[in-house]
Amino acid sequence: MLQLWSVFVAVAMLAVQLCIGDKSCVIRSSTESVVQLGSSFEVFCIFNLKCTSSMYSGQGPTKQKHKPLNSTTINFKVVNITENRTYSCHCENRKDLDPCGLDISAGYLPDRPKNISCIYKIVKNESGVVVCIWNRGRDTNLRNSSALWVKGVSGNHSDGSTPYKVSNKGTELLSVNFTVSRSVELISVWVQTENPLGSAQSSIINYTLSKIAMPSTPVLGKPECYSRKCIMKVEQSVRTQHLEIQYRAEKQTWTTYQDSVVQMNSSHWSISSLEPYRLYHFRARSKFSTGLWSEWSTNICAWTQEEPPAKELDVWLASDFKHMKVYWKEANVSVSRGKILGYELSISSSSVITNVSANERSCLVELCASCDVTVRARNSKGLSPPARVTTRRTEAKPPNNLQVTANNSNITISWTKPETAPPPTAYVVEWYPDGNKLEELRWVRLGENENHAVISDVQPFECYDGAVYVLYNESSISWKFKGVATLESAPKASPRVQEKVEGRNNVNITWSELDRSQRRGCITKYTIYLETTENSKSYSTPGSERTYIIKDLPPAEYRLWISASTAVGEGPASQKIKFFITQDAQAFLLPAFIIGTVIVVILLCLCHNSTVKQRSWELCQYFMLDVVPDPANSKWAKEYTQDKGNMNLPLPPCSSSEPREEEKLILVNVEELPKQNSESRKPILRMSPSTRLSSETEPESVIPTTYIKSLSHDSDSSDHTHTSLDTTVDYISSHEPGNLDEEDDEEKCGEFLDMPFISNQNIFIEPLVFGGKLTLDAVKIDCSDFFQNA
Repeated sequence: MLQLWSVFVAVAMLAVQLCIGDKSCVIRSSTESVVQLGSSFEVFCIFNLKCTSSMYSGQGPTKQKHKPLNSTTINFKVVNITENRTYSCHCENRKDLDPCGLDISAGYLPDRPKNISCIYKIVKNESGVVVCIWNRGRDTNLRNSSALWVKGVSGNHSDGSTPYKVSNKGTELLSVNFTVSRSVELISVWVQTENPLGSAQSSIINYTLSKIAMPSTPVLGKPECYSRKCIMKVEQSVRTQHLEIQYRAEKQTWTTYQDSVVQMNSSHWSISSLEPYRLYHFRARSKFSTGLWSEWSTNICAWTQEEPPAKELDVWLASDFKHMKVYWKEANVSVSRGKILGYELSISSSSVITNVSANERSCLVELCASCDVTVRARNSKGLSPPARVTTRRTEAKPPNNLQVTANNSNITISWTKPETAPPPTAYVVEWYPDGNKLEELRWVRLGENENHAVISDVQPFECYDGAVYVLYNESSISWKFKGVATLESAPKASPRVQEKVEGRNNVNITWSELDRSQRRGCITKYTIYLETTENSKSYSTPGSERTYIIKDLPPAEYRLWISASTAVGEGPASQKIKFFITQDAQAFLLPAFIIGTVIVVILLCLCHNSTVKQRSWELCQYFMLDVVPDPANSKWAKEYTQDKGNMNLPLPPCSSSEPREEEKLILVNVEELPKQNSESRKPILRMSPSTRLSSETEPESVIPTTYIKSLSHDSDSSDHTHTSLDTTVDYISSHEPGNLDEEDDEEKCGEFLDMPFISNQNIFIEPLVFGGKLTLDAVKIDCSDFFQNA
């Protein structure tokens, strides 16, 4: 047991030594631990043993540049201190020893309290609470203590001074509440503030409590409202001599009730002169016969009841060639006098009444040339007076003094009163984005004596059209204006263009309208560019056009593009497109026909000349191609060389003295057998069995031949017999009758001419005469193409 106690004492002593620690130094300053901001002083470190001394200051802390005074003391001079600081002394070579430190606080002397204000709030008839507030001044950066001293006087008796302390933390305004009996008539108050650097006191202020007495705040009950008045219920904890009630509609200024200052003899008050269907806010305050007004009560809200709409709607209409749209503006609450449940629309040309939703502000109706449109608004209490607008309008040219100007934010339109017999009833100025009249119409109605309008409901970089209407009782006239914009720039895009070639050399160009966001103002013109490899041209057309025709273009390849422009500049060009203008073939048909006819006539005339025919035949022979086998070198010709190369065809005898019937054209069918080998190849010319020699006789015999081309012609003269060129060239079958002498060929010409396969027609009017005998060598002529074409 004794041993345990000894161990406990040793541990306790060790703990005390660790907690206390051995200090190596003592730190002191040349001033107090609290100084004013901006002060200068010195700090000293006195060490108990010999060591390497140093001084630190601030957060970190930061080592300071001290000065040694002797072997055990160092000092550091502080100049213009700006904040609270901590200084410490260290033995650098003895880390086991604790440093010594000193805290210096810096601040200001307290300001003198000012602006003392006190009120006496009467909560009960026996006593009240005095509330005093004052301004403590700037923050001293030190702990201050303030106290309000109060001294009361009741009749001839004076009470002692009573302090009411308050903390100085928080805002600059300090306040104190204390209870005062209703028997106290006067009080004197003052405020005293102090901190470690010093103290300050305000001046003494005397109050008469009746002059600073304030009743408690009134409490308002729920109002009972009609269309034109509301009855208010007011509750107060103490009796007052004055009550003031104020009211206002939404977002309006407060209005004080006419009998705002009244004797307090009732708890119900009637507030009249209100508007129907309005949300009103009410508040109240009270006051004794002397003293101060109480604070305002909490706001109470209530709606007044509805009444039928007071005035007709503001109605206007827009029309185009196909539709008519009626517009009306939403009436303000002073006109509608209730919640609009819907609209009723009627047209004089029809007995049908159209009901329109309360959310709508327009209605598309049947287009009528001369009619009246009536619109009425409906709420829970009834209908508004009818608002009529007529379609009977007369357009007139704008007078010289109609002016439309625009700046960066609005459009100003001015005019003078027209010189007409009946005075106008009103003016209407309408405006709308270009091309969107039925969708975005805006208008303003002006009195008969007004002569200008400033339009601010416009968007920048938007093109507007509009008109000024002079309204009469039964009709109106209008002055139109177009192309007005507040801000403009060059278009952001180009139109989409198409071309179509029409007729011989015309091109029809069409393009699309730019989107509203891409126009950047009013389009004043479109420029069409046309380019070939040789030159280029441009064409301009007004901004209202969408098509253009370029006429009389010569044949060529063209490239075309287009751009849009505003008054500020030209937009980008569209993509280039290509098209062609070609030569019209039909334009040459008539000249070619005339020239061909002339050539044919000349040829026909020339064919009557024998010399021309002779030369033509020789020229034909010159251009013949030698593609037919040579009859003189054929196998048949070589076998029968002993027969002098003559071919005699037996013909039936005929008498030259007997008259012959008129010769007719005999048709011959030619059949070419399939190809065989070169030795057995023998094409055969055959006559059809149905072929007739004349109108009465049948052929007595058929003479098979292979390749016979014969042109024969009987002369009209009895003195001469003309034989045409016999173009018979080919093989003759070996089993046919024997050869004929050349002389026999001439003697039996009449029989030869009666052969059915011999034509008696000549292609020439005059025959061609050739001398000599007809042999295989003599008829070595290639006229196959001639017969094939025939």
